[in-house]
Amino acid sequence: MKEKIELPPRGSNWGHWYVCPTHGARLTTGKRLGPWEWEHVCTAGHEVLKGDPSRPDRDFDGCVLAGIHERYARQIQTAGVLFQVTRDDRYLQRGREILLAYADRYLSYPLHTTRGEARIGGGRLSPQTLDESVWLIPAAQGADLLWDGLSESDRQTIANKLFLPAARDVILAHHMPIHNIQCWKNSAVGLTGFLLGDQALISAAIDDPDRGYRAQMAQGVQADGVWHEGAWGYHFYTVSAVWPLTEAARNSGIDLYGEPYKKMFEAPIQLAMPNLRLPAFNDSTEVDVHNPIYELAYARYHDPIDLAGLAGIGRNNEYALWFGVDHLPEGAAPALGSRNAPASGYAILQRGEGEQATWLCLKYGPHGGGHGHPDKNNFVLYAKGHVLFPDPGTRLYGSPLHYEWDRVTLAHNTLTVDETSQRPATGKCLAFGSDHGVDYAMADAGNIYDGVRYFRTVLLLNEKLIVFVDQVRASKPHTLDLAWHYAGRWVKPAAGDKPNLASKEGYQHLQDVASMNAATQTTLTLDGAAITLAGNEPTEIITATGIGRSTEDRVPVAIFRRVTQQTTYVWAVSLDGAPVQLSVKGGSRVTITVNKEWTLDVDSDHRAVKCDRM
Repeated sequence: MKEKIELPPRGSNWGHWYVCPTHGARLTTGKRLGPWEWEHVCTAGHEVLKGDPSRPDRDFDGCVLAGIHERYARQIQTAGVLFQVTRDDRYLQRGREILLAYADRYLSYPLHTTRGEARIGGGRLSPQTLDESVWLIPAAQGADLLWDGLSESDRQTIANKLFLPAARDVILAHHMPIHNIQCWKNSAVGLTGFLLGDQALISAAIDDPDRGYRAQMAQGVQADGVWHEGAWGYHFYTVSAVWPLTEAARNSGIDLYGEPYKKMFEAPIQLAMPNLRLPAFNDSTEVDVHNPIYELAYARYHDPIDLAGLAGIGRNNEYALWFGVDHLPEGAAPALGSRNAPASGYAILQRGEGEQATWLCLKYGPHGGGHGHPDKNNFVLYAKGHVLFPDPGTRLYGSPLHYEWDRVTLAHNTLTVDETSQRPATGKCLAFGSDHGVDYAMADAGNIYDGVRYFRTVLLLNEKLIVFVDQVRASKPHTLDLAWHYAGRWVKPAAGDKPNLASKEGYQHLQDVASMNAATQTTLTLDGAAITLAGNEPTEIITATGIGRSTEDRVPVAIFRRVTQQTTYVWAVSLDGAPVQLSVKGGSRVTITVNKEWTLDVDSDHRAVKCDRM
C-alpha cells in the first residue's frame, strides 16, 4: 500500500527465455544494476549474465518485468477482495490507481511476440496472448469487485483503454483450436464481457463452436477426464484457466460446471503415483496432486474423491477463503490397485500399500499435440517412495536441451529405431488384467516408424520384480535401441570400448559411454536395483549417463542394441538387487520362466497373457 505505483516502461519477455544458454538451467534474479536492469545467475553453473533487450532470447530483464506486471494484476485482485470485505476506501483507491495507470499506458506498449515481432499472437503487456490473458483475468476480477465504487468516467476509461483493447483487439483476434492457451483466452474474454456487459464477448468465450468453453470441454477433455495434451502440468494449468469463467458464469446465472470439468479434478487422483504425485510425461515436470484448487472442486461438486487433493495442505489459501465450505469432512486418497485409462493411454500396474507401493505406468495413448513427446510404450516406475525410472519431462522451452533431449525418443524408456526419434502416433492397449497374482499390460505403440511394429508387455510379479517383454517386427533390418533411464547411480555398468553413436537425436548428450556384447544372460547393477537381460538373442549393451535437471546432473542410461528385422527382448527389473533367472522360448508367442517360480506366456498375435506359479 505504501509503495509507489511505477509501471515498467515496456511489456515483458517470454518466461521460457529465462534460461542459461550453456547449462539449460533456470536463471535467478541477482542484484539490481540500474532502472529495470538486473544481474541474472545460472542455477547450475552460477555464471552471472546480463540481458540484451535487442535479442528476445537474451532479454533476461524483460523476463523479470513479467513478474512486476503480474504483481500489479494481483494487487488489483487483492484490493478488490479487501474492499469487499472491509469497505475501506483505501483499497478502492489503490486498485483504482493501478487500473488507471495501466489504462493510461496499455496502448503505448508495442505489440510483440516471443520473437519480438509486432503481429497478432503477441501481446502488449506480454509477448503472447496466453500471458496477456493470465494478466487480464485477476485484473478483471479485481476491477469487478471495485466497479461499483468507481466513477462512470473511471469505468469508461478503464473499459475503453485497457479491457476492451486487451480482450477484443489483442486476445480475441488471435485464433487457436482446442488448447490450454485458448482456455485462458476464453476466461479473459469472458470475464471482460461479464464485467462490461458485452454479450458478444461472453458468447465468443462460451459458445464459439471452434474454440469456446463448451467446445474445449467437449473435445479437449478425454473420457477418463485427462486433458488431451497428455502433460499433467498442462492438465492443472487448464483446470486453473477454466475456473474464472465457470465462476463468473455461475454468478451470472449460467451453469458451466458440467461432467467434463468434474472429471478433470478426479483423473489426477485416480491416476497418480502412490505419493499423490503425477509423472513428468510430455511437456511437464512432476506435479503434486495436493492443490488448494480442490477447495473449489469440493464446494461445487461435493465429491469425496476431491478431498484427497486437500489432504495435509491446510486451509490457509485463497481458494479456501473465496470458495471453501465451512467444514471439510475427513477424506483420504482412494485405495487403488492396477487400473487402465484407455482414452488417455495410461496402463497402471500397482502393488503394495501407501507411499511405499510399487507403481508402473505404461504410456501408449494419443501423442498430445504440440506438447506431446515421441515416446510410445514409454514407462515410469515408482517404488520405495520415489521415481526410479523417470521420464525426462521438460525444461524451459528456451533451452536448446528441450529439443535436443526432452523431445527425443532416446531420452525416454522406450524403443528408438535407426537412431531416429519416433513420429507422433497413437498406440492402443491390447491386453490388461491379472492372472494368478501377476498384473500385466500389453500395448501396441502404433505407427511410430514405417514398416515397424512394437509391442510392449509389462508384468508385475510382485512389489520387487517386474518383467518386460518387448517385441519388434519390421519389414527389413533396423538398428533397434531399447533404452531405459535410472534415477540413481551405476554400480556395475558395461565394461568395454565406446561404440560409434549418432551425433544427434540425443545421442550427442550421452557421456561415460561403454559397451559390451552379450550372448548370454547379463545383469547390470545400480544402487537399489538389478537389471537382467535374458540371453535369448545376442545384444550389444551400451551403458552411459544422460541429462537430468541440467547438463551437470547425470542419470544412468542403458541401451539394448540389436540390428535385426524381428526380435524379442526379455528383461527384468529386480528392486531388491538380486539377479533374476530368465529362460525364454518362442518368438511372437514367447514363454518365460522366471526364477524357476513363474511361467509367463505372452502372445501378441492373439493379445493374450497367461501367468502361473510353478
